[in-house]
Amino acid sequence: MQARMTVITLGVDNLDAALAFYRDGLGFATAGIIGKEFEHGAVVFIDMQPGLKLALWPRTSIAHDTGLPLSARSPTNMTLGHNVGSVGEVDAVMSNAQDAGAVIVKPAHTTFWGGYSGYFQDPDGHVWEVVFNPQWVA
Repeated sequence: MQARMTVITLGVDNLDAALAFYRDGLGFATAGIIGKEFEHGAVVFIDMQPGLKLALWPRTSIAHDTGLPLSARSPTNMTLGHNVGSVGEVDAVMSNAQDAGAVIVKPAHTTFWGGYSGYFQDPDGHVWEVVFNPQWVA
């Protein structure tokens, strides 16, 4: 298996609400919900960068497709990182996310390692870190 990722799928409780948050609130471009004609097929795909898509898919559909039991949400299982080019950009993204309905988990702050970051949760509890790392060019 090659070390690469092409799709990150987030399980959501309400696909319409998730679409509104990501498309209307955060401004992510998407064709909207597709696959409604199939049982457990409704999904949203968002182009993130060349070769990477973010998918929003109902948690019930993930449980059905994988055969795993539907479980409780767990926001501490993973985080999604969004690296930006400046401290000001971190503040702007955090503000935009909050305006879109995100819950600020940890306000943006100077980190112990010399960067600047903050955390927010989307309406389904997924944790995003918005970060400026002066050692990385976004």
